[in-house]
Amino acid sequence: MNNSEFLQALADNDIYLSQQQENQFERYFELLVETNKLYNLTAITERNDVYLKHFYDSLTLAIYVRGLARTDISLIDVGTGAGFPSLPLKILFPDLKITMIEALNKRVSFLKKVIEELNLDGVTVIHGRAEDLAHDKNYREKFDYATARAVARTSVLAEYTLPFVRLNGDLLVMKGSAADDELVAGKQALTLLGGRLEEQFDFKLFNNDPRVIQVVKKVKETPRKYPRQAGIPSRKPL
Repeated sequence: MNNSEFLQALADNDIYLSQQQENQFERYFELLVETNKLYNLTAITERNDVYLKHFYDSLTLAIYVRGLARTDISLIDVGTGAGFPSLPLKILFPDLKITMIEALNKRVSFLKKVIEELNLDGVTVIHGRAEDLAHDKNYREKFDYATARAVARTSVLAEYTLPFVRLNGDLLVMKGSAADDELVAGKQALTLLGGRLEEQFDFKLFNNDPRVIQVVKKVKETPRKYPRQAGIPSRKPL
């Protein structure tokens, strides 16, 4: 997906970028490639692949979850890595309040550099683990949306993310072809943690890779004992 195809794919979904936003995506790409030479951020570094598999893939949330465009909306991105999907969403929606959690300090440094160079306001980067931060009253059940990309299977992901979501907020699950199987295996965890599947969108990227977005509504408060201590959710899924 070259730059023109990226812009056209968004326009086909009534999403239009300003010249400043186009420049921000381009600078983001440059910083990603430059930094990736120093330490690993992503295996995807070719321009067309970055624009498709990182930028456009992240913005599919904007296509299917129109509530993200509202003003005064907050989103937390757990295990954000190199900033996907939250930073592309922030570029698109400048008023979106973003909090990113990342456990690796080198990635945190990269994210802060991107935020500075792109002149993004209303973005917070936290060096830490979701299992710890979700028990902090400043973050627990404070966000309209939570999401995570390529972090864990749904049963584990739910424990990392749902504690951050306010009542009647949404967890946005981004998955590939294993989405339905993971949802079946994770149904008990979602229910226990206060979530209920509201909507599911199945589609393909332009290279025919399957994608699924599942919108999980927070219908009741998460029991205080969750998430469990670091490492336990992945070893012993609910």
